[in-house]
Amino acid sequence: MIFVTGGSGLIGSFLIPALLAQGHAVRALYRQRVPAISGAERVEWVQGDLRDTLALQAALEGVTHVFHCAGLVSYAPQDEDALLQTNVEGTAAVVDACLQRPGIRLGYVSSVAALGSPGAEAEAQPGPRRVDEDAKWDLGAEHPAYATSKYLAELEVWRGVTEGLAAVMVNPSVVLGPADWTRSSTRLFRYAYQEHAFYTPGSLNFVDVRDVVTALLQLTFDTSISGERFVLNAGTVPLREFLAQAAACFGKKPPTVAVPDWAAEVIWRLEHGRSLLTGARPLITKDTARAGRREVVYGAEKVQQTLGMRFRPLAETIQWCCAGLQPNYPGSGAVVVS
Repeated sequence: MIFVTGGSGLIGSFLIPALLAQGHAVRALYRQRVPAISGAERVEWVQGDLRDTLALQAALEGVTHVFHCAGLVSYAPQDEDALLQTNVEGTAAVVDACLQRPGIRLGYVSSVAALGSPGAEAEAQPGPRRVDEDAKWDLGAEHPAYATSKYLAELEVWRGVTEGLAAVMVNPSVVLGPADWTRSSTRLFRYAYQEHAFYTPGSLNFVDVRDVVTALLQLTFDTSISGERFVLNAGTVPLREFLAQAAACFGKKPPTVAVPDWAAEVIWRLEHGRSLLTGARPLITKDTARAGRREVVYGAEKVQQTLGMRFRPLAETIQWCCAGLQPNYPGSGAVVVS
């Protein structure tokens, strides 16, 4: 029996069908409603809270492998507490539950955000900064709340490893796949589809969700690997180029007007003030305004050498995503996958 958290998310919604296709029995956690994903009727669904260790321990009865994909991705200041609760406390509860079931293997979906930013020495060097699994978290640097929550969540997994838990972690960059138009990285495709004129200078590190699932499965089922993390990144592309390719795939006009850094700084401050006054989530935050401004390349040679895998090229991923997304655009009359 395989146990999965985060079945309604982008990665989980592709992981569960892959597990079912391999013939595994799957049990999955949900909080409010069973997600509408492929093969959902063949899954044993368990309702509960990610932070409920006792409920998780009961759910792990007869389980051999746990795939912890649940997590909150947000850069809104209002979500700082929720990030700690979901990403850190939730991961701690999963680790504690696994430790109560000797022999379980854990596959944890982290993020390249947990690797931190390049050190001061790297920042001083010209050209793109390179980050891989050996990156050290700079405790004295300023980090987005999301990145901090994923770093602290990784510490919980490392704690489990020191206590005897067999676990591996994957650190994907921006995961691309056809899912809910309003959530996660799929909003990038929505931005291109809606023919917005503006784009921010910077680059995008990306990886196909199918490659994430493939790597996560192989690494977690490989009993010779434990206590390691693996960057999953197919490449780096200027954000303008990504949006142009996505727009072309949809038959839409690409953005053509670059937003200068000073304008982005003004906008996020205005949005911050608006959110304080109204309680609404800001459309752009300090972290999102500055994301990609400093070019960082995430190295994935380790997973390529370990598994002998090759990542899908961006063009293939965009074509696949557009084909899956376009029929489900809100207002088209089709049902949007959630």
